[in-house]
Amino acid sequence: MLIIGIAGGTGCGKTTVVNHIINELPENEVCVISQDSYYKDTSHLSYEERTKINFDHPQSIDFELLANHLETLRKGEIIAQPVYSFVEHNRTKETIQTSPCKVMIVEGILILTNPQIREMFDIKIYVHADSDERLIRRLKRDIAERGRDIDEVLDRYQNTLKPMHQQFIDPTKEFADLIIPNNNYNNVAVDIVRTIIKERLN
Repeated sequence: MLIIGIAGGTGCGKTTVVNHIINELPENEVCVISQDSYYKDTSHLSYEERTKINFDHPQSIDFELLANHLETLRKGEIIAQPVYSFVEHNRTKETIQTSPCKVMIVEGILILTNPQIREMFDIKIYVHADSDERLIRRLKRDIAERGRDIDEVLDRYQNTLKPMHQQFIDPTKEFADLIIPNNNYNNVAVDIVRTIIKERLN
């Protein structure tokens, strides 16, 4: 199994890069695990308390469970991947049965911050986009898909997203094997990644 970590700041275009990579690979050979599925269970907190959690800090992620799941997949066993609700700010009671694949892509803003997880990646990729570009993408997504209003998104960006990016996420570029500039779609970089994957698989 080839495990690829794809990181980068919020709104940098990680999902777009992931989709362009997997579109060129056989459907049954590639799986994607999102860091967002591994936010810690906060059922013991009220909704109001959950809304105040800093979800852009590494401590918000259940890296232990993610590491255990990656190890389980490497052994050829199926995992029950958590399902997270951005509306409720908590895990749901549902899980997704995820089987091992030849290529396992793990994507998320904080995945390169954890040394144990980093060591499990065969290839580490950082997707870079300018801060204004990332903010615009984040605004569009959170308003359209996550039921947020513009004031809430801007407040969170200013008070948590931006400082967390500067403190934790941007410094992880130094761990990346490949940095993909993504202010505009980068065909060459994605083609290189696909070529590396195909060579490793062969």
